[in-house]
Amino acid sequence: MPTAETPLRDEYAAAVERVADRTLAVLRDGEGTAALADPDSLVPRPLLAAVRVLGADLFAPQLLTGAEPDGTTAALLAEARVAFPAPAASSEEAALVIGWQDWAAGRPLSRTPYGADVPPPAPLSGPESVGWQAWSRRMAQLSSLALPTLDGPMHEAARANTLGLARGTVRSMLRRDPTTAVRLARWLAWAHADGRPLRLELEPVLDRIRLAGDGTARSVLELTIAQRLLNDSNGATR
Repeated sequence: MPTAETPLRDEYAAAVERVADRTLAVLRDGEGTAALADPDSLVPRPLLAAVRVLGADLFAPQLLTGAEPDGTTAALLAEARVAFPAPAASSEEAALVIGWQDWAAGRPLSRTPYGADVPPPAPLSGPESVGWQAWSRRMAQLSSLALPTLDGPMHEAARANTLGLARGTVRSMLRRDPTTAVRLARWLAWAHADGRPLRLELEPVLDRIRLAGDGTARSVLELTIAQRLLNDSNGATR
């Protein structure tokens, strides 16, 4: 039965799609900045919430091309982080996931006047402790870390456990979960761009996700980032 919260939830979800779509357009067309809001107007809360959700991926167009994070987007993200503090977590592991997502968003901010560098959180448990299935699910939640210039303990874990990422990708495809699959494929593409050998032929995986994915702008953004990382790594090895 619909509740009073349903229209608000839908409004916030639509805002996430708009922000993801605008970021995707910049990534594809090289427009420079996403121009997410009028700098002279009050920023609507749904837009701030969407910016908070996208986090580090807002800067994907710059980080993938070696450009500096743009100040307009950085200012908006800094405002969003104040308006929407990190939510309460249901467990210690969930709190670490949120902490890592915030760390990833804060790293580009630290290269602008709108943020300061902060140390990374404690690493999440590795596959040797929790198994590759649980570990790969957590890594899928941290796909926004799979961007150039971001590096830390979770990146070391990805470098050391590409087989677990590949297994998680295949498992997600078999379970018809393209959202998790594309996020893990993004990690594999990142690891390949970092010089690690591919444990899985990614092009057919990305092609299948392109056909069978949910088609949301946020999923297409993940897919496009993965494809860009893969293309860049293939170009570097030719």
